[in-house]
Amino acid sequence: MIAQDQLIHVTLPDGSVREYPKGSSGLDIALSISEGLARNVLAAKVNGKVQDANLPIDTDAEVQLLTWNDRDGKATFWHSSAHLMAEALEALYPGVKLAIGPAVENGFYYDVDFEGRHFSQDDFKKVEDKMLELARQKSEYIRKPVPKADALTYFEEKGDPYKIELIQGLEDGSITFYTQGGFTDLCRGPHIPNTGFIKAAKLMNVAGAYWRGDEKNKMLTRIYGVTFPKQKELDEYLHLLEEAKKRDHRKLGKELEIFTFSERVGAGLPLWLPKGALIRERLENFLRKAQVRAGYSPVVTPHIGSKQLYVTSGHWEKYGEDSFKPIRTPDVDEEFLLKPMNCPHHCEIYKSKPRSYRDLPLRLAEFGTVYRYEQSGELHGLTRVRGFTQDDAHIFCRPDQVKEEFMKVIDLVLYVFKSLGFNDYSAQISLRDPENGTKYIGSDDLWEKAESAIIESAREKGLPTVTEKGEAAFYGPKLDFMVKDALGRKWQLGTIQVDYNLPNRFELEYVGADNQKHRPVMIHRAPFGSMERFIAILIENTAGNFPLWLSPDQIAILPISEKYEDYANELFFALQEGDIRGFVDLRDEKIGRKIRDAEVTKVPFMLIVGEKEQAEGKVSVRRKGQGDLGAMTIDEFTALFQQEVKP
Repeated sequence: MIAQDQLIHVTLPDGSVREYPKGSSGLDIALSISEGLARNVLAAKVNGKVQDANLPIDTDAEVQLLTWNDRDGKATFWHSSAHLMAEALEALYPGVKLAIGPAVENGFYYDVDFEGRHFSQDDFKKVEDKMLELARQKSEYIRKPVPKADALTYFEEKGDPYKIELIQGLEDGSITFYTQGGFTDLCRGPHIPNTGFIKAAKLMNVAGAYWRGDEKNKMLTRIYGVTFPKQKELDEYLHLLEEAKKRDHRKLGKELEIFTFSERVGAGLPLWLPKGALIRERLENFLRKAQVRAGYSPVVTPHIGSKQLYVTSGHWEKYGEDSFKPIRTPDVDEEFLLKPMNCPHHCEIYKSKPRSYRDLPLRLAEFGTVYRYEQSGELHGLTRVRGFTQDDAHIFCRPDQVKEEFMKVIDLVLYVFKSLGFNDYSAQISLRDPENGTKYIGSDDLWEKAESAIIESAREKGLPTVTEKGEAAFYGPKLDFMVKDALGRKWQLGTIQVDYNLPNRFELEYVGADNQKHRPVMIHRAPFGSMERFIAILIENTAGNFPLWLSPDQIAILPISEKYEDYANELFFALQEGDIRGFVDLRDEKIGRKIRDAEVTKVPFMLIVGEKEQAEGKVSVRRKGQGDLGAMTIDEFTALFQQEVKP
């Protein structure tokens, strides 16, 4: 019989509570549930923090056993795989110097100094083979705390300057090594139980990367890889990548003439071509109409703001390094920033006149362009840019209105997703990091109120949710909507955030029914997130086959020969009157070529006109992906079009 003071209470994700001896590990808990689960456990999340599955748990805790099906489980698997690749590199390239090797969204990388030796894709196969050879040894990942002096001595003897520099920045007592097989690395962890879980490995890419991201430092070789617990899963992943290449928004954006970039304009600053501008305009008009129905008022704010504005908001302190450098004017001590966020400007609009409790909620909406200095190596098409437009809005409300307003925003986000065919989504409740309060502003009391409002609203709406600690914005918790696209990839799109802090920092007030001054609460929301990222995801999700209402060219009128051009133009002008967009293909090409070109450029409807169509006052209609729909009058085609075009 174990004494009560030697027992701990473990709360599992389903809400059940079990008793275990103090010092039990995640693996012990898994074994008590089933041997099958224990065989698949990669790590354990204890009170929100991921740790090795074999580490002891000494206090009452919330415990989630992580497998390959969990995001944190995959991250642990891939971090361990980075160590395995490093072990293989040391075996194949004696004397190689290792920098850092984290998990990333789809796999891992390691930054390596080959000291002048060449490494290319031709070397991938031998590294992959060595990784699998080492993995089959089923070496345990063994964690060991190491005094700082001993850690420095170890890597000084090994001659690894990168690890020495990292250790010098760490506090004594916080340093751990991990060893698997004959390889030891400086690492916080966590790691999977042993290398035997890794059954399939593929190196994906090799690139240059400055040590610590500083171009003044040495250029290292960054090797990207991915691993899986089954070869079949790797094969499926590689097939998915091939499909993704066909849908890559950078490739399709160029082919469909949606956007471009110019070195003279600057990296990360997209230029929207006429067709792309039409798509943006349609999306903005769609949301504007929905916002008007929901009681939002449009506002417009400048592209720059006084640096002091962002000092007040806290953005300068938290994001100053990620902003463009201040713009200095001839006036002494006058500095401006390219706008990194819209919310401080909206706070000043709220503050422009006295407000009463009867004025609330006040909903201010803006398609506001913001600027952030992303590192050049992180720029990626439209998904990571330096200038982007947010479908931003801020709701200023009384504390008693927060929950109702939050739920209305959820409804708006779901309406947007449904209209655009994003039916597979989940919601991520992003909370504070309990281990690091310095990342945030505001009191614990205000944070608890904000977090409770989000959790209760999501529960009442019946949203499928996951909770992630440490993912909150610096001023408040948020509800992020994760959308799964046609290839099964997850993207973060819409976001809603509850903020008690900016109203405090800007000293926002309203006069209550008691004739006293009170602080409003602020809700930040952006259903699209950013127009750039949203359109990139839309391009890839649809493979460029946009919904009819969004297609920049909805019809192509294709005359069989120049004899029917006048009739084609007459039809075109008639359709334009009905707000149907497109063009007449007047090229001196055979009709088969015109049809193929319209298919390639993703035009939804092709209207073919020749002698018979002209004589009967009709068009032959062809629908992309469906083929011929037969001859129709313009009225019949317009009726068909109107049925399909509504979002």
